Amino acid sequence: MKGFKELSLGDRREMAAKARQVEREKALAKVAANAPKLAEQQEVRRIASEARELRQAQRKIEKQEAAARLAIARQAEEAARAAAMQAELEAREIAKLEEAVRDEALKARQKAERDARYAARKARRK
Repeated sequence: MKGFKELSLGDRREMAAKARQVEREKALAKVAANAPKLAEQQEVRRIASEARELRQAQRKIEKQEAAARLAIARQAEEAARAAAMQAELEAREIAKLEEAVRDEALKARQKAERDARYAARKARRK
């Protein structure tokens, strides 16, 4: 029987390089075999990503539109409130003026009655 032959450093390196090459070839064969599936998966992911971005953009636009509608409604509400306040102020002012006119008419009527009584009293004395 022959003795065990120990491998030199160069031999071990050469064997390791061959093993790495074999592993590389296996990996490349596996990738090549899965290339159609991989491309299909990447396309599906890309489409899903684009759809997600589109939905996010739509949601953002919807939120902006809702905020704009809300702002318009608030402005309209505020304008209506301001118009109502202005109308109420004008109504109060008109009521004050009407009361002032009634007071003046009352005073004029009372003065006329007073003058008539005075004239009647003067007429009786004569």
